[in-house]
Amino acid sequence: MSTSYNRIAGQSVERLAALSDGIFAVGMTLLVLDLHVPLREAIHSEHDLLQGVAALAPRLLMYMMSFLTLGIFWVGQQTQLNHLERSERSLTWLHLVFLFAVTLMPFSTMLLAEFIEYRLALVAYWLNILLLGSMLYLSWVCAEGLQVVREDVPEETRIAIKRRIIVAQCLYAFGAMLCVFSPYWSIGFIVLVQLNYAVAPPWPRRSG
Repeated sequence: MSTSYNRIAGQSVERLAALSDGIFAVGMTLLVLDLHVPLREAIHSEHDLLQGVAALAPRLLMYMMSFLTLGIFWVGQQTQLNHLERSERSLTWLHLVFLFAVTLMPFSTMLLAEFIEYRLALVAYWLNILLLGSMLYLSWVCAEGLQVVREDVPEETRIAIKRRIIVAQCLYAFGAMLCVFSPYWSIGFIVLVQLNYAVAPPWPRRSG
């Protein structure tokens, strides 16, 4: 009976997408909870208020960086789900592990915002991104192995989905390694990578 159940469990792509939307929405909303307005008692002039807002700059940067991170991975997961005919139990669980990594993002963001000068905090943030990317890649490989990808999806699209994840993760790994020099170098590089994927500038292609 358990074999029959496993065969029919977790096949709805629509329900998986709905759950994903909800978790991403909550995760992206929780990011802003780490931003606090300056204490009213400490503000006595425009200058004090300006200093108080300026002190929030590191947390604002972390908020923007993580919002971009989750936005990029949401687009990546939805792209995969849109190319599936159905899901399978094992594939659904891979996506659930991916969503688990999504729920960790507010924590890793707060950790980095609080200890922005420490390499360990940066590495923890990168490991969160690595888990997201790894599970997204494995879920697509699993979908291909289970033959649940729509038949009309061309081979070049299948390859492009995997290549995009690999390239992005290599760039994130390089960014993380820059913390050997300074965590700020890593953060700056990661933000540039994210802006590239979010804006998606039309890079000119070589002819021939």
